Amino acid sequence: MVELLAPAGDKEKLQYAFLYGADAAYFGGQNYSLRANAKNFSNDDIIEATNYAHKLHKKVYVTVNIIFHNEDIEGLKEYLLFLNNIKVDGIIASDILVLDLIKALKLDVKVILSTQASVLNEYAADFYKDLGVDQVVMAREALKEDIVAIKNATNLEIECFIHGAMCTSFSGKCVLSNYTTLRDSNRGGCAQICRWVFNTAEEYPFTMTPKDLNFIDYIADMINTGINTFKVEGRMRGIYYIATVILCYRRVIDKIMNNTLTEEDKKYYLKVLNRVANRESSPQFYDHLPDYQDQYYDLENEESNQDFLGIILDYDKEKKIATIEERNYFKVGDEVEIIGPNHETYKSKITALYDEDNNVLSVANKPRMIVKVPFALALEKYDLMRVKLNF
Repeated sequence: MVELLAPAGDKEKLQYAFLYGADAAYFGGQNYSLRANAKNFSNDDIIEATNYAHKLHKKVYVTVNIIFHNEDIEGLKEYLLFLNNIKVDGIIASDILVLDLIKALKLDVKVILSTQASVLNEYAADFYKDLGVDQVVMAREALKEDIVAIKNATNLEIECFIHGAMCTSFSGKCVLSNYTTLRDSNRGGCAQICRWVFNTAEEYPFTMTPKDLNFIDYIADMINTGINTFKVEGRMRGIYYIATVILCYRRVIDKIMNNTLTEEDKKYYLKVLNRVANRESSPQFYDHLPDYQDQYYDLENEESNQDFLGIILDYDKEKKIATIEERNYFKVGDEVEIIGPNHETYKSKITALYDEDNNVLSVANKPRMIVKVPFALALEKYDLMRVKLNF
């Protein structure tokens, strides 16, 4: 059985990740995590998230994956003991200090080696196995033959990123952020300098960023390769992105396991995934070394995605009216789609629009305003409404 692992930058994102099909979620605490700009989880939040996940028979993994300087070490032992005592399912780490401390404390927790360790060969993997690692998150630069060799030689569980941002440097070992903004990318402060557009002496824009990662065409092959966990990047992303990406991969994995996945399915989900973000995507390293087609040359084509229109808060089955929290402008006459974990994508047209007091409206154009919309199909709380995708 393979595991679909989702990012969770806060408790709301964790909820949507689980609702839309993730088997597990990963997040950081307020210290020691590589996404310092995410809201992250307080200790009380981690307890709540762990209990919530376990009630759903799902798992949580906590990132303790910064590269530690001396001043970062204070409180680490107590934090690891805390995570162990509340029974999180795993700790994701990269620094040998953390791995050694987990082993010395004899913690009863799964130890996952972060992609920050940049494992690409069986000897490195075996070294970390001796330190108590149970599962390796492969470097994003891993080719299929690297993964197979490590799996065969070590019998470690293997985790691979299947979707999300790529790093210009080796799996996060970039110092451009430190150099230009004094924000340490290896301690959670990355300013994503590789996304910037630079002017040159010749006065043409220069970028150094790769396209995002997208493995929709390779999931079946990856399952056959023996990969255990399929990881989605994006703790800084919003709920619409997380719900859409997780739902696409959930359905693809389930169809593969049921032997019902078609080429038309893959084409459809690929289009959805390419639409949900404002960046182009590519499989990158899995089956070949990336070439010029996997790199960005013009970021001016990136546009903010306005597809996400609202969240279904309630549905009156008798009146067949949904209560919706607006997230982007929509109006009477617009064609929309409703996505949700428990039904197929539902296409409809907004034939009427009312405010909370049942006054007639023509548009929903105020952030997070609550409106009512008639829908013939019974919807569910936490379904999402988006623009109609014309493919």
